[in-house]
Amino acid sequence: MRLDELPLRRTATVSTVDWETLRPAEARRLRELGFDAGVTIEALHVGPIGRDPIACRVGRMTIALRRTMAAAIHVDVAALA
Repeated sequence: MRLDELPLRRTATVSTVDWETLRPAEARRLRELGFDAGVTIEALHVGPIGRDPIACRVGRMTIALRRTMAAAIHVDVAALA
């Protein structure tokens, strides 16, 4: 599943990031923010127009991403407790 498809308030783990689909500046930003395989992420909120941007929690940070960037991040949804 891609991050832009993750239901709100669901926790997931980043499985892969499709670095080739991102512009170099976008890829650098995601790397600097700690997006990599194995990182836990949670979708928190989506914008009112076109569901853009997507706010997500990575660790203790809340980050807003454009849908195009979120689509390059593939996640594995955590099992419900």
